[in-house]
Amino acid sequence: MTIWIMASPSTSAEAGRSWGPILTWPNAFTLLRLLCIPLFLWLLFSVENRGVAAWLLGLLGATDWVDGWLARRLDQRSEFGAAFDPVVDRLLFVVAVPSLMLVSSIPVAVAVAALLREAVTVVLAVIAATRGPSRIDVTWEGKTGAFLLMFAVPMFLGASSELSYAPVLAWLAWIFALPGLAYGWYATVFQYLPHVRGRTG
Repeated sequence: MTIWIMASPSTSAEAGRSWGPILTWPNAFTLLRLLCIPLFLWLLFSVENRGVAAWLLGLLGATDWVDGWLARRLDQRSEFGAAFDPVVDRLLFVVAVPSLMLVSSIPVAVAVAALLREAVTVVLAVIAATRGPSRIDVTWEGKTGAFLLMFAVPMFLGASSELSYAPVLAWLAWIFALPGLAYGWYATVFQYLPHVRGRTG
């Protein structure tokens, strides 16, 4: 996974090969994940079924790797797909966490820490983008933090539902959330920030 900041300059022919075609199986799968966000909101707020909403959110997070696998398997990698996938991931995250806050399903401290870290990372990307073409390669710590939070968030939601195993999810949510936040903030402060400072210094 890569945080894309700005594509390197290229000729129009190179850009065409790099970006298109847009209508590919990996991008279609990413689009399907995007279209599931309104379904998640409908389940959570209209149907008020937190258990099903938690399972859907967990499924969307767990299938994050599928589009990348399809792109490699079918040789359909593109700059568009590389940018589209993380945008959908971030949109899913910034929709899910505040939504859980509205229904009091996630500790405020966890939600604020996760959203603030996401905001700082985006700001770093924007700052670097103003200084020239570059990208921030996500580190192992960044990937691990995202992976853990990807499961912690739906677990918090499931813990506040009527699922029979909700108490177990409550424990698991904390087990995933605390190291997830630690890894995420470590990557942002000690890896991504120095990278950006090195390019802008």
